[in-house]
Amino acid sequence: MIPWEHLDTALIPGEAGTLRLMRRGTEFSIQLDRNELMNSRLSGSEEALARLSAERIAGVTAPRVLIGGYGMGFTLRAALGCLPAKAQITVAEIVPAVLVWARGPMAELTGPSLDDPRVTIREADVAAVIRERPDAWDAILLDVDNGPDGLTRTANDRLYDAAGLGAARAALRARGVLAVWSAHPDAAFTRRLGQAGFAVEEVATRARGKRGARHVIWLAGR
Repeated sequence: MIPWEHLDTALIPGEAGTLRLMRRGTEFSIQLDRNELMNSRLSGSEEALARLSAERIAGVTAPRVLIGGYGMGFTLRAALGCLPAKAQITVAEIVPAVLVWARGPMAELTGPSLDDPRVTIREADVAAVIRERPDAWDAILLDVDNGPDGLTRTANDRLYDAAGLGAARAALRARGVLAVWSAHPDAAFTRRLGQAGFAVEEVATRARGKRGARHVIWLAGR
């Protein structure tokens, strides 16, 4: 068995925790302390987040899409494959080191996605970007933290509470969609989405093939 190699550590802005980038052969892992947040071998549910969102806005010829959290770029790369040539995709990533890792140790995994002319990268809190102006986005994709229950940043809770969902709804254009990734089901969050005025669909998806961990994606239509 090839041992894990610790490549780098990054501070999480405003939090006491740290992210660690690990490598084992060609496999990468980003961990919060000892908890694995993402693994380069497990991309299925993040890709589904992009694909399902793109299906919801398929009639828009020049969609504006906001992705919260770059991670290992699975959602962005899938979005680039699903969205039309006139799409504008903004990725908000609050941990600068994650983007450094994407262009450095994980460059082969990243490929040309960060340099695609449809893509704008912002080193910013996606919650702040959402609140910048109303009617700005056709789709908002949140692959932030571990889902609504939070793990990496307590400040992420403001994305998923009543005020945060209200801000997201206001930031969407007519017939826009808020798509939220989570490692686990959350009945209370489903109810909050409905209370915020969204039409909600909850989709179960696998992290890898047919046997990977089961994750959840909420598709909340305005």
